[in-house]
Amino acid sequence: YQPAPLSEKTQPDTFVVQISVLYKVPVIYSIVSGDEKGYFIIDSSTGIVRTRKNLKLEDFPVVFSVRATDSSDASIFNEVAVKVEVIDENDFPPVFPSSLVEERLEENLPPTDIVQLKAQDSDTGRNGFVTYGILSGDRLKFRIDEATGILYSTASFDYEEEPTEYQVVIYAEDDGIPEKKRGYCTVVIKIID
Repeated sequence: YQPAPLSEKTQPDTFVVQISVLYKVPVIYSIVSGDEKGYFIIDSSTGIVRTRKNLKLEDFPVVFSVRATDSSDASIFNEVAVKVEVIDENDFPPVFPSSLVEERLEENLPPTDIVQLKAQDSDTGRNGFVTYGILSGDRLKFRIDEATGILYSTASFDYEEEPTEYQVVIYAEDDGIPEKKRGYCTVVIKIID
């Protein structure tokens, strides 16, 4: 048996799986091994397995054995393995060390790297995998590398002709399940004469 994975936030007394046998007389179901930490409980007559307590992600997957025993003859029984996996929930959004970054950029430079932004995500696995993007700002003049977080200019700037200050709002997005989470940072770029 391999039931649908449980969330790490699954509450005690949640249905996990129902074990059933084809047999002519009633049987008694029991968990005989593999659940040393006591996460699961089985109804001895229905074979329904439920959670007994809160789940700790690091203890999973758990493989335990369920025994079905003939109710009138304990020497007649069969066993089956049940594998339960737990999904890490996306608990944290990415966080930038500062929500505002100021950078200076000289005029008349060719396209160049301006700053590397780095967001931290306290989740593990894909829930902590971060990519970057531009939420708002002049997309014709600025780009961000979605993998590295490097913000760069795509044109040169003329201090005399253009705005001398640009605001670009950057987001960091995780690859979380069931939903993705974002953090934000505003970069103010001042063009220097």
